[in-house]
Amino acid sequence: VQLVESGGGMVQPGGSLTLSCAASGFTFSGYDMSWVRQAPGKGPEWVSGITTGGGSTYYADSVNGRFTISRDNDNNTLYLQMDSLKPEDTALYYCARPLGVHSAWYDYWGPGTQVIVSS
Repeated sequence: VQLVESGGGMVQPGGSLTLSCAASGFTFSGYDMSWVRQAPGKGPEWVSGITTGGGSTYYADSVNGRFTISRDNDNNTLYLQMDSLKPEDTALYYCARPLGVHSAWYDYWGPGTQVIVSS
């Protein structure tokens, strides 16, 4: 199993970024997927989850209405569209495979992609 995130970078407050996660080594379409972030000096924070077919999506209150999770099962890719970014969104963002879309347990993580929101 391999998960590789990309798309991070530095952006000004109010800006947008789209993160991608390329999945391989397993049947991507058969698993719920999540995005998790970790800000400097803090523990991991679940951000968003999506069910196998993409029909159901879930968001942390802190990002609801600003972030959009989606997936392309034909190309084994998970996405996170981030709009109206705030300085408090600064974190290392991980793509992770949860044991279930509502689970706090993950069996695989990517190495992460850094997002910095700063003026």
